[in-house]
Amino acid sequence: MRKGAKRKTKHAEDSKPDSELATATDSSQENQNKTTKPPPKAKRLKTSKPQSEPEYFEDKRNLEDLWRETFPVGTEWDQLDSVYQIKWNFSNLEDAFEEGGLLYGKKVYLFGCTEPQLVFYNGESKVVCIPVVVAVVSPFPPSDKIGINSVQREAEEIIPMKQMKMDWVPYIPLEDRDSQVDRLRSQIFILRCTQRRSALKHLKLDRLKKYEYCLPYFYQPFKEDEFEQSTEVPIIYPIEPKPVFCEFDWELDELEEFTDKLIEAEELPEDQKDAFKEFVKEKVREAKKANREAREARKKAIAEMSAETKAAFDTMRFYKFYPVPSPEAPDVSNVKSPFINRYYGKAHEVL
Repeated sequence: MRKGAKRKTKHAEDSKPDSELATATDSSQENQNKTTKPPPKAKRLKTSKPQSEPEYFEDKRNLEDLWRETFPVGTEWDQLDSVYQIKWNFSNLEDAFEEGGLLYGKKVYLFGCTEPQLVFYNGESKVVCIPVVVAVVSPFPPSDKIGINSVQREAEEIIPMKQMKMDWVPYIPLEDRDSQVDRLRSQIFILRCTQRRSALKHLKLDRLKKYEYCLPYFYQPFKEDEFEQSTEVPIIYPIEPKPVFCEFDWELDELEEFTDKLIEAEELPEDQKDAFKEFVKEKVREAKKANREAREARKKAIAEMSAETKAAFDTMRFYKFYPVPSPEAPDVSNVKSPFINRYYGKAHEVL
């Protein structure tokens, strides 16, 4: 009986359906996998970083970089870095564009320049290049020319701005720089120079020096130029070993006596007397012709000018801005100059 029962049991197992056998096999394999699966890795505890103190940055003013973006005309290239090393404050210029300010709602053209002055700074008296910004209130660009003049030059040179890579360009305030520029209607224009400083070493010395002697040339047809009225002629008589530098006034000076004084002072050799006199006469003729042509050109320009343009010239105003006192910059309040230069005369207000 026991043998039969044993066979019966084995036969019963053999007679199980294939599906049941497969299920049993899968279950057995699953149990085996569960027992051989590696235990999960312990999670690394995150260490909390100490919280640092929040940093606070002072908000930039909307026109804070206006004076820096305005090209300082006539400044020596090697002096530019010294100008920007000092933290100058032109908040007076910024305030002028605010409601109630001198320049609020007006079309304004700005150019910069520098004035070397002896000031007290960092505990000592030293010469500092002080930046100055000139604002011209005008409905149209006040000039498209540059005047180049210096004591070393025999004659003044007036050329288009673009020859010196300068032009009036719109100034975009900080809060508008994310906007599309072509949609903005700027009322502020600045004089910009596109001459790359890295390329200066490739320029000829004469052209390089021109940048140091140039200033915007403002033509005022209703005001007779001082050179149209002047009767003085600058004389540079080229002789060796040293040229003769002097000024001759054709109304006040008598040529014979003027020449004799130069000989007595040993500035002119006596054997050059006649040649010098002819040279002076020729320079006087050139000056008189230039004055006459300038007066005629001015009268013609006025005759052909529209009433709108005449009104614009009449209402054109110039304002000269100096930096205001601040802890980071020297005080320049005692060195302000009321005059700008002969091209644009006297500023209507110095700030």
